[in-house]
Amino acid sequence: MYALTIAGGRGERLKPFTDTLPKAMIPVNDRPLISYQVVWLRRQGVTDVVFLCGYLGEKIQEYFGDGARFGIRAHYSVEQEPLGRGGAVRKGLALVPESEKLVVVANGDNVTDQPLGPLIDLHHAKGAMATMMLVPYPSQYGVVEAGDDQLVTAFVEKGRLPFWINAGNYVFDRAIGPLLPEKGDHETTTFPILAERRRLAALKSRAFWMTVDSSKDLREASERLMMAPATAPPDQPRG
Repeated sequence: MYALTIAGGRGERLKPFTDTLPKAMIPVNDRPLISYQVVWLRRQGVTDVVFLCGYLGEKIQEYFGDGARFGIRAHYSVEQEPLGRGGAVRKGLALVPESEKLVVVANGDNVTDQPLGPLIDLHHAKGAMATMMLVPYPSQYGVVEAGDDQLVTAFVEKGRLPFWINAGNYVFDRAIGPLLPEKGDHETTTFPILAERRRLAALKSRAFWMTVDSSKDLREASERLMMAPATAPPDQPRG
């Protein structure tokens, strides 16, 4: 199984870390953020990972090499100019053999332990062109719960709002290529078209998931990945 991981972002909100590293390579507990995702992909049966590189993409290539030490085969699609996420995926699909009917696509700045099986099963069941993972919308504030008697009953740190958001993890049909923009974001171009055609499925997941967009997120990721057994620091490279 092939996966494309979108790893070309500059990560402006994570300066000064990203002055010398692409966002996906920022260390979390002494390992690059994207290495957690690679281990997750490998554990889900992915054999080949195509890194969609842009800003300082050579850092990713230097770390992963041919991928053998990490139990995968690594491939690299390098942008000469920013193509946007949709454009990057379209370019990267050229490295996926035509015989591969499905491809996993993931934003390189998130980590999860969601199994791929339910996403793939839903994709087939709905006859979808693309299937996306959704997660609950976390509140940026602590939530206070109070009863009808106007007495506080509980405090919930980062409670979940009654909405679902795009987690940035997908299963795509290999035939999606022509529907992706040559430059731009698939979320604002391709997905509305697929939704209108009823070819876009969505799996609501309550598995562990987080994305890293700020220094605060980086600290939280370090703590959560260290403490949660299912999302512990990844296996040591082989060899």
